[in-house]
Amino acid sequence: MNWNFRLLRGLARLTFAQQLILLALVPATAATLVAIAVLTRQHLGNLTELMRANAQTVALQVATVAQAPLARMDRRALARTAQTGTYQPHVQQVQIWTEDGEIVANSETVDRRRGEGLQVVVPIVSDDGRHNGKVMVEIGLDAVQSARRSVWLNVALVLAMSLLGVGLAGWWAARRISEPIRALGEAVDRLGAGEAASVAIEGTSEVRHLQHGFNQAARALAESHRLLQSRINEATAELARKNQLLEVASQAKTRLLAAASHDLRQPLHALTLFSDGLANGETDPVKLQRIGHIRECVDSLDRLFSELLNLSQLDAGVLQPQWADFPLDRLFDEISRNFRPVAEQQGLRLVVRKTELWVRCDYVMLSRILNNLVSNSLRHTVEGGVLIGARARGKGVRIDVVDTGVGIAAHHQARVFEEFYQVEPASRSNAPGGARGMGLGLATVQRLAELLNTRVELSSRLNKGTCVRVQVRAAPAALPAPVAPAPAAASADDESNGDSLADLRILVIDDERTILEGLSVVLSNWGATVLAAQTRAEALALADHWDTPPDVVVSDLLLQGGDNGLDVIAALERHPNGIGAGTARLLVTGETKPDRLREVAAAGIAVLYKPVSPRVLRQAIQAQRAAALMVAAGL
Repeated sequence: MNWNFRLLRGLARLTFAQQLILLALVPATAATLVAIAVLTRQHLGNLTELMRANAQTVALQVATVAQAPLARMDRRALARTAQTGTYQPHVQQVQIWTEDGEIVANSETVDRRRGEGLQVVVPIVSDDGRHNGKVMVEIGLDAVQSARRSVWLNVALVLAMSLLGVGLAGWWAARRISEPIRALGEAVDRLGAGEAASVAIEGTSEVRHLQHGFNQAARALAESHRLLQSRINEATAELARKNQLLEVASQAKTRLLAAASHDLRQPLHALTLFSDGLANGETDPVKLQRIGHIRECVDSLDRLFSELLNLSQLDAGVLQPQWADFPLDRLFDEISRNFRPVAEQQGLRLVVRKTELWVRCDYVMLSRILNNLVSNSLRHTVEGGVLIGARARGKGVRIDVVDTGVGIAAHHQARVFEEFYQVEPASRSNAPGGARGMGLGLATVQRLAELLNTRVELSSRLNKGTCVRVQVRAAPAALPAPVAPAPAAASADDESNGDSLADLRILVIDDERTILEGLSVVLSNWGATVLAAQTRAEALALADHWDTPPDVVVSDLLLQGGDNGLDVIAALERHPNGIGAGTARLLVTGETKPDRLREVAAAGIAVLYKPVSPRVLRQAIQAQRAAALMVAAGL
């Protein structure tokens, strides 16, 4: 079976013309060999019978002559008679036997080489009909062997001539049939390559019909290809036009969001500062309640702007993972501290399960992911609560955030991670307080997960709750815990310490008069001496006359006339009476454009994004002041 399979596979590799020639040669060769074998066998059989008859004749002649000498037992005469028989052509031996089988005469040829022979025995019959003895004649078959050799030579010649004739005829037929087919194959290849193709009409009627059909199909295909290419070109041009329009719209959207975010952050930042100034020293409960409402509105707006800022930072590429091994329970404790008051205020339970698992991840990014998920769950949960837990899964750790909220319908689940996508308000009618974001929380989660090379999975049932799972890499628990990069919350003592910035000279630069006034009020209430400037010229003019440089410079990024805070700080550093290593630098901006965010990240100066609460501002000033003093001291 394997031999037959290999033979068939070898035949399949031959060309069509070779297969046609082989198809002609094999039957012709077989038929010729069979015919020659039959004729040769018949010819050699006839020749053998002829030699047998010749031997029979010689034996009869010897028997006739030996009759009388045998009766007398004349051995000499019998020997001469036997010798006379060997003179006949091809006779190799003659023997005369008595009736008892005694050899009375024997004669063999000595003048030619003995070969294969044929023996014939003839009785010696007397006149009265009695058998007196026998004559054995052996005749050589050298003539038969010579005839056999001659026949094989003739067979080879005839077979070669037959195969040559059949091969030439087969080659002519194969070429006549295969050449048009080969031309058709080459035309098909050209047609497949997109070139125009046609074949000449020639050959047999069947082949001519095939060639004619191919030419018609090729013309129809070429016309279809031309029409298709024309439509593709039109569709490509239309797609390019629409892509250009989409790109323009996307850029316009980005500019609009960035401009709106920046322009809205400015008065919101001022509102934050003035609300804190109003609360300072106020004892009237009614006014304090109204100030509290103002702060709640500011916090809500701050949350919305933070979503835009997170997305802008991701677009700008300024966020890169800082890999570290840390205990997951530390992050869980931070989430519990941050969100437990929010859950209790809404009458919900926040359950954070203890865990001994360690993970290898970016602490800040993973914290932001979980903060967004927990905040989103609390916002859409009416009763019950939110559960946060983790468990080992293979070489990784799966973190689950489960809530008993309103849930997400199946047809919304595939799109909730898209930017600005929000489920219809009707499905959120039970959301507490009607609090709604901009549809960027889960989009930010998805983008951060991609930066961390992990995935976020969501499953939800309407009116039953939602479970979001985050997969992160596991880490061994033997390593020491790194210091969490997230900023620590201010203590109650810090909140009540009104003179925590006492004796500090702070230069504030902002082109918005209201923000400048708000900062001056807040910083003055904390005991700082405030120097205010709206432009670079005003800041440099102050530098010309101050006795000592300020301890801290707090500057907006974008200023009037296309100027920016980075350039103003650089100008103050170059000023003869300007700032040095002991002066802390801090940027406060409402900018969210990706190129601006990259510029700020490359500057290496601490930055706060508007609106900035007074508590965060004071913490940042204190931290930067401490860092500047360490640099000045050479530590």
